[in-house]
Amino acid sequence: MFDILICGALIVDGSGSEGYIGDVGVEGGKISAVGRLGGAAAVEVIEAEGRCLTPGFIDIHRHADAALFRHDWGRAELAQGLTTIINGNCGLSLAPVCGAHAVEIQRYLSPIVGELPEGREFPSMASYQAQAREAAPPVNTFMLAGMGTIRACAAGFSDLPLTAEQYARVHRLLEESLAGGAIGVSLGLGYAPECFYTPDGLLRALAPLQGSGIPICVHMREEGDMVCEALREMLRAARLLNTPVHISHLKAMGPRNWNRRIPEALALLQQARDEGLDVSCDVYPYCAGSTQLLHLLPQDFLAGGTDAVAARLRDPAQRDILRERIAHGRDFDNIAQMVGWDNIRLTTLHRPEFQPLTGKTLAQAAELLGMEPVDCLCHVLAEEACNVTMIDFITCDEDIERILRAPFASVISDSLYPTEGLPHPRVYGTFSRILETFVRERHVLTLPEAVQRMTSLPAQALRLQGKGRIAAGMDADVNVFDLAAVHERATWEQPAQESEGMDAVFVGGAPAILHGAFTGAANGQVL
Repeated sequence: MFDILICGALIVDGSGSEGYIGDVGVEGGKISAVGRLGGAAAVEVIEAEGRCLTPGFIDIHRHADAALFRHDWGRAELAQGLTTIINGNCGLSLAPVCGAHAVEIQRYLSPIVGELPEGREFPSMASYQAQAREAAPPVNTFMLAGMGTIRACAAGFSDLPLTAEQYARVHRLLEESLAGGAIGVSLGLGYAPECFYTPDGLLRALAPLQGSGIPICVHMREEGDMVCEALREMLRAARLLNTPVHISHLKAMGPRNWNRRIPEALALLQQARDEGLDVSCDVYPYCAGSTQLLHLLPQDFLAGGTDAVAARLRDPAQRDILRERIAHGRDFDNIAQMVGWDNIRLTTLHRPEFQPLTGKTLAQAAELLGMEPVDCLCHVLAEEACNVTMIDFITCDEDIERILRAPFASVISDSLYPTEGLPHPRVYGTFSRILETFVRERHVLTLPEAVQRMTSLPAQALRLQGKGRIAAGMDADVNVFDLAAVHERATWEQPAQESEGMDAVFVGGAPAILHGAFTGAANGQVL
């Protein structure tokens, strides 16, 4: 007898193949049978005629490291069909945070992952995993070991080359993190302190991964004018390290790069795959990203940590240098130059006097404060101790669609979880948006293609066993929905709105959503 029998659904199994009408039997948290199961006995029978049945969706790029400890966390994820997520991305994992620089690391991470939960410390990956299990999340969660956090533990935010002793500490923390439960490694080469690695210095830091088969997820060094050069760096790393490399949130920032860089980047990836390299990528389905406001600065302005950055930005001479760099520089991801001040919105601010700037562009904020945009940027960052997030409109629909069509590209959200201000709508709507906008309305992907990019492809990229397919023996992470009813409710103005349209979402065989309503089940595993 099955625990659950779902009958008469259009099964879209995650393989990319066309759907077929059938039944799915669930027993002991696993899918035990798929096919025509009429007459089979079950404790609970769910009639799903006219509905789609898919694997639970997988987001391999979120930043919920701290958020999963919040009350009611997981509703935004479940409402769009997410049953598994990966945290610790962009080199910015909340564990391990230890040593003399721990407080500064937590301060640097907070715009991305939110404030550290009160009373909690995560000096090791094992300690983080243990506390996450105690929190009983409603969706499955995995962690990556962030190499930016690990470097900061070893050497702070110095821009100097690492010493042999510091490299040894990086290697020890990396190995301890993998032994403590991390399923892979993430890089954030656009962020301090990893931006201070040379290409060969980075390879030295990653030396323990040589031939390991452990995946490396990388926020590349450049994502604008030099995105293809940055990609070539990571393809070289994939060859020399002989381990899988996955390119996070592939994009080409700025109109001067739209419709030019991404075709070349996809061709480079395909060529590398044809040569036998295990490389892949992902993309979020929005033209705007979201990250620290610090990301507007040249890398040399980031040395020393947030206190040093704030002091630098208060110096009139340094502001003049920054003004010149932003106006004319092409040696860094110069977002302000590439997209303009009117395409960068301030989204998380903490000081009372800055609250009226929330949601305003930097051009608007500068006007309100009676400043030039560069002075406004420096003033806000310095007074807020660099703890500011932004939403920046940086890419174009055509490039997003190109990446989505690539047979090696997964869908991600890249969700941040600041505790104040305006989140990006992608926190609440990414996977609903794929179904509603890119399948139903624009016909960029077929339903089987879209489901594959949200299930089996991400599972394959990060070696998630038992995830991403509807087949006997797989984990019973399952969605049931009417494609016509799926709707992304989150907007730029009101982002904190849960998606709608999921009739049922099962996590490990337990219904987290049933008949369109949350059940309160917390059956997610910390894996």
